Amino acid sequence: MRARLLALVLLLLLAGCSSGGTSDDGRITLRFQSLAWQEESVEATRDLVAEWNATHPDVRVEYVQGSWDSVHDQLLTAFEGGEAPDVIHDASDDLADFAYGGHLADLTGLLPAGLTSDIPERSWRTTTFGDGVYGVPFLQEPRVLVANATWLSESGVRIPTPEEPWSWEEFRRITDRLSGPGKYGVAWPLKEPVSATLNLSLSAGGQLFHRGADGKVTVRFEAADQVVPRTIHQQVGTDRSASPTTLGSGGSDTLPGFFGGHYAMVPLGFSYRQQIVQQAPKGFDWQVLPAPAGAGGLAQGVSPQTLSIAEDCPHKKEATAFLGFLLRPENMVRLALGDWMLPTGTRALKDPALHTARHGWAVGTALAAHLRPAPAQTVRGYPEWKDKVATPALQEYYSGAIGLGALRDRLEKDGNLVLARYQR
Repeated sequence: MRARLLALVLLLLLAGCSSGGTSDDGRITLRFQSLAWQEESVEATRDLVAEWNATHPDVRVEYVQGSWDSVHDQLLTAFEGGEAPDVIHDASDDLADFAYGGHLADLTGLLPAGLTSDIPERSWRTTTFGDGVYGVPFLQEPRVLVANATWLSESGVRIPTPEEPWSWEEFRRITDRLSGPGKYGVAWPLKEPVSATLNLSLSAGGQLFHRGADGKVTVRFEAADQVVPRTIHQQVGTDRSASPTTLGSGGSDTLPGFFGGHYAMVPLGFSYRQQIVQQAPKGFDWQVLPAPAGAGGLAQGVSPQTLSIAEDCPHKKEATAFLGFLLRPENMVRLALGDWMLPTGTRALKDPALHTARHGWAVGTALAAHLRPAPAQTVRGYPEWKDKVATPALQEYYSGAIGLGALRDRLEKDGNLVLARYQR
């Protein structure tokens, strides 16, 4: 009886997750799994789907709500079961294994020419694997410093701009100057330390992943890769200018302490500004500053949000047309404003709404030209390397449990063993 009940449940689940198809009257249905989660973002995405459906009666798009927390495992299960959505919202650093595994459609030659030419080549590199393009990068966000404007003004420190940012050395000196009893110059939310460390390390000239002539990738934790993690380690353990209690926190967890005057600055993704606007107490004065720069200038690694089409989708032409509609410049602006992020499209990025001083939009758009593909972008096995090797190693280093040499050994020796399994 229990086995029969389980079988029935599985059949119902599969029926609820079945891919789009063609109905008896010839109308095509495409399933679009969106990962929009902020209220404004969900509303903008749903509105665009509704507008498509109102003007395309023969190709209906069904909105399916997904979750960033479980998207990789959910998609993996769906692909293996032949039940993947037709149009897939994800992030570029999650695509490599799916692309190489044959689960995503190669979009080369399928997308509208205007969309292809409007998105810079550096953004397309984030979704290019081998000779194919397996997603459209459409939203991106730099990491910025969100600062207590009153605190910084009263301290008399130099306020950085995209034209004259702080260096990593100056940033360390300033956080030390801003600290005092019960107060810290910076709070690093490093519950997930890998992407923050690797992406900011591009500003110091870091690379970490090196691809040889044979196409295989190896990890080398060299001097430039060490600048950012060493700075954070020194702020926490030597200067006592960074709060040790936030190292295991997510970005949202630091906001109450930020509003309460415990931290002068918090490095966050650009989209966190929405939460700050919603949650900041009345009269709290804050501002957006560029992240520090090093030998690589303001360069940062990013993993843009992407839209892909499943290889098993029986209506790729129609799915591609939907992508073209969804990512028209004016629609890309709507999605960017809803998510408090930046569009990748050059025409969308020129929209005046993205260049206002209010809420730091102008600082973010000034950083857009410096965004580069994240170092791990095309590395097969990156999710396992991140979860099993890099995350615990960096957490132990930042907490003071291991030193820089041990961190290097873990990232290189243990990390290369993991990556080797994906490159045979």
